[in-house]
Amino acid sequence: MASTNPSNKSTRFFSPHPHSHTQCTRTHQIAALALIVGTFFLTRLFDHSLSSCSSPYRNSFSDPNQYTAPDEVVRFEGSGGYGTHLSLRIYVYDEDEIEGLKLLLYGREGKISSEACVKGQWGTQVKIHRLLLQSTFRTKKKEEADLFFVPSYVKCVRMMGGLSDKEINQTYVKVLSQMPYFRLSGGRNHVFVFPSGAGAHLFKSWATYLNRSIILTPEGDRTDKRDTSAFNTWKDIIIPGNVDDGMTAHKSRLVDPLPLSRRKYLANYLGRAQGKAGRLQLIDLAKQYPDKLESPELKFSGPEKLGRTEYFQHLRNAKFCLAPRGESSWTLRFYESFFVECVPVLLSDQAELPFQNIVDYAQISIKWPSTRIGTQLLDYLESIPDKYIEEMIAKGRRVRCLWVYSRESESCSAFRGILWELQKKVRKLHNSAETFWLHNGSIVNRDLVEFSKWKKPMPLP
Repeated sequence: MASTNPSNKSTRFFSPHPHSHTQCTRTHQIAALALIVGTFFLTRLFDHSLSSCSSPYRNSFSDPNQYTAPDEVVRFEGSGGYGTHLSLRIYVYDEDEIEGLKLLLYGREGKISSEACVKGQWGTQVKIHRLLLQSTFRTKKKEEADLFFVPSYVKCVRMMGGLSDKEINQTYVKVLSQMPYFRLSGGRNHVFVFPSGAGAHLFKSWATYLNRSIILTPEGDRTDKRDTSAFNTWKDIIIPGNVDDGMTAHKSRLVDPLPLSRRKYLANYLGRAQGKAGRLQLIDLAKQYPDKLESPELKFSGPEKLGRTEYFQHLRNAKFCLAPRGESSWTLRFYESFFVECVPVLLSDQAELPFQNIVDYAQISIKWPSTRIGTQLLDYLESIPDKYIEEMIAKGRRVRCLWVYSRESESCSAFRGILWELQKKVRKLHNSAETFWLHNGSIVNRDLVEFSKWKKPMPLP
């Protein structure tokens, strides 16, 4: 029997006769090491030669472990400076509390309903408001609040003709002048939602009045039509777009994903051209390669209008869903892709994505240069084995809960993610260039009037 002494274990593995006790010399050890090293390099060389013969892109997928996500993909607590638990106190302004606030919610005639505004890609303005009203982190005492939420459905109100741009601007200024706590902090602890590509530009004077406030928006860039982007990565928060509730429900969704083997197309693009270069290129590419890329003409009225269900049926019929830039850099199609389980391909160079401290988007999506839209893109996508597509889809399945505006009790949701991001913005001291403090802790204005005695309307910066 071979010796059980640990010092003799190498003899057991390398002796040609199991019951012999040949002395393991230094020469044996060197030869064994050389054999191991040689085998390792030959194996790597063989693998490399095979992958380079099959596709110029294949090397990117040679190591499956490179794409292995941690077990806790969407865990905020204890990482990235978020803290160990949520301890926010948020005050939500009541619509009857501030004169003019109802105009920003329901329009000049008060006829625009929240039910009308909660639908579509801009519904986040309503959903976040509703969730905060029901939140356990809401406080009704301003003096104990960490943050103040200013509700407004201004994107919807504008789209439905409830207020003009001039009226929106005037109403915001009037509303802000009646908020002592906004004056106290210079707006630093006040939170606003601007749910569309226009971002805070819906309020023409945002740069004057909201330049210190926290803006929740899906849009990280708007310099295509304006000189300055309203998004500031150091104070603002990117939020997910509002995916159709019929697709985010736990049960009975509008459509279910198809197995990869049953999908007709390699990729698809579902959207209007809008005169944008990237979109026009994709539409032309679909005409050249109709068996690989689907890009149907979308009609938004008449008998051939594409309904909600039909839209998602098209979207699920490809392995990759292409999401180019439109009027702005963000695209709802990126988020929708996760619910039909196609891999989103972002073709928007300036796009910002939510929760980047938590989600590694390289594991669940592809970002491709918008300047290289063409056959090279299709060749690249076609080179990716189904095995890796399935892995990306599986990992996307684990994080897509972050795109759903579900109730606070859900352990993973867009709302909880936003709360964690807001917690990182909390300051202990709220001051501005127009607030001062004395030795006894009193907060005063430039005229040395104590905060409790400030009168409305207050001057704004």
